[in-house]
Amino acid sequence: MQELGFHARTLREPHMTARTSASTTRCTSLIARTARAPGGVLVRDHRNERGIALVLVLWLTTLLTVIATTFAFSMRGEVLAARNAVSLAQARAAADGAVERVAYELMRPRTPASWTGDGRPHAWKDGDVSITANAVDEAARIDLNAAPDALLKSAFMNQAGLDDATASMMVDVIADWRDPDDLKRPNGAEQSDYEAANLTYGPANAPFETVGELARVLGMTPAIYARMAPVLTVWSRQPGINPLTASREVLLALPNTTPEIVDAYIAQRNAAIRDQLPVPAFPPAQAFGGPATPTWRIHAEATTPDGVIFVREAVLRIGTELDRQLIVFLWSEGTPMTWPDMSSDTRASALSTPNDARGT
Repeated sequence: MQELGFHARTLREPHMTARTSASTTRCTSLIARTARAPGGVLVRDHRNERGIALVLVLWLTTLLTVIATTFAFSMRGEVLAARNAVSLAQARAAADGAVERVAYELMRPRTPASWTGDGRPHAWKDGDVSITANAVDEAARIDLNAAPDALLKSAFMNQAGLDDATASMMVDVIADWRDPDDLKRPNGAEQSDYEAANLTYGPANAPFETVGELARVLGMTPAIYARMAPVLTVWSRQPGINPLTASREVLLALPNTTPEIVDAYIAQRNAAIRDQLPVPAFPPAQAFGGPATPTWRIHAEATTPDGVIFVREAVLRIGTELDRQLIVFLWSEGTPMTWPDMSSDTRASALSTPNDARGT
């Protein structure tokens, strides 16, 4: 039995030796990672911990840099937005003031240097804001409520490109919209026709209040409306147009006109205005001509030094009451336009702002 027991201990010795060796190795490693202080106290070596701390510091620094950069860009965007808002407010105020100045100049007693509603641009400075504005007699457009059928039909054919039958239909539909009765024209449309087209509204049976109302008329498409809207108005209250101020599109809408005739007339008209001579008549407009009206469409553009532009579009009419000298029909934001070149004399006179116009 003793031999067996000795033999068993002998068999376990290699395993115990391996375990002892592993333990010795760990102890040696632990001793290697420690150092003895002068007082004999064992102290751990913190080199590994310092390496981990350095990595954490680097990551934290990178994170803070990203946060700071993002914040800087955000603040820059806010500063630019605030600056643009200030510039836009400045341009809007200048454009509104320009409309009032143009109205004042048009209402002043007539002199050779007076401003007129002939579309001629006037440029001046209000502080550091550059302003260009003009006024056009509203009779330069075709009045939806007052124009005769022949003029409207010609406009739909020449401006919108409709054929004779479709143009006649549109004229009848427009007449049924604005007349006060429920009697249907041959090609028109009354309440039952709008219901048959699954529309929830019918004709107003009243004059058009805005040109935009034309888009609701039965048979009117966005393409036709886009072509017709620039030549129409509801504020001239005249059956004809003023050819002295009418645009090329309006003149082309007249019967018996061609692009060659219209372009030649516009060149003569511009030369007469530039040289301050009487504007010649336009023969095709004799049947549909009309005088100027005390209603103007004023276009004013204001540009700040940093390039912000605001455009004010307004339609004003001289009032008949002392406490209401101007009636505002339209006051909206417009779009920039291409201004014709002005001669040096005209530009010089336009850039000079008289003291009474400044209110001083």
